[in-house]
Amino acid sequence: MTINCKGNLIDLTTAKVMGILNITPNSFYDGGKYRTEAEILYQAEVMLDEGATFIDVGAYSSKPNAEFVSELEELERIVPVINLLLKQFPEAIVSIDTFRSEVAKAAIENGAALINDISAGNLDERMMETIAHYKVPYVMMHMRGNPETMQSLTHYSNIIKEMILYFSEKVAKARSLGINDLILDPGFGFAKTIEQNYEVLQKLELFQMLELPILAGVSRKSMIYKLLNINAQEALNGTIVLNTVALTKGAAILRVHDVKEAMECVTLFNKIHLSK
Repeated sequence: MTINCKGNLIDLTTAKVMGILNITPNSFYDGGKYRTEAEILYQAEVMLDEGATFIDVGAYSSKPNAEFVSELEELERIVPVINLLLKQFPEAIVSIDTFRSEVAKAAIENGAALINDISAGNLDERMMETIAHYKVPYVMMHMRGNPETMQSLTHYSNIIKEMILYFSEKVAKARSLGINDLILDPGFGFAKTIEQNYEVLQKLELFQMLELPILAGVSRKSMIYKLLNINAQEALNGTIVLNTVALTKGAAILRVHDVKEAMECVTLFNKIHLSK
């Protein structure tokens, strides 16, 4: 199972790590930490040195009730960072976390290798056409509504069945447009209660019926820290546990704030799994 990132075939039969680089002032865990060029480059270098295959850059916080950011502001935040990263690390595979097609377009034209869309095209009807035009890998996440409304949209008759139907429809549309490289993200924390998040994780292997790589993004999320009665800063141990569970359930990519620890999970998992 491979994806093509600017001519580089990335083998996802063994799990890879995607490091999160938020350049927003208000992200739930690391908001405001990476504002200067030096801070951004330092964090990117640390993640690459620790083994990240992808650097996922986000300029619009998608936490519940996140503040609105205009398209112009998102572009002004993200394009200079792509150029900065690729000038310093020309071999880096930069992913862009956006639901806007114009941001995706500008990002790809400035060297981004894949697009990570929390809405799977629901918040911008031109997104899939843009992905098809540029022929880049596309991460499609499950979410209802938008970051402002999603936490009020958590009623499901059968969450797994409804999510698989959602992804089946999205995959069919993407394929009809000629998009080849697709990755599915269950969207932990998006339009889901804590109990629903754990049900999805418990049954994550069922999404393998769609025969596409699965990205798991549980890093330091409220499904961990609220259950343990701690805060996001204290949620690394819980993140490691759930990342390990995700690997056993078939996750191909771990999207994380803490690359070193995630890489250790992958290494130990591979030692057990590949030694069978």
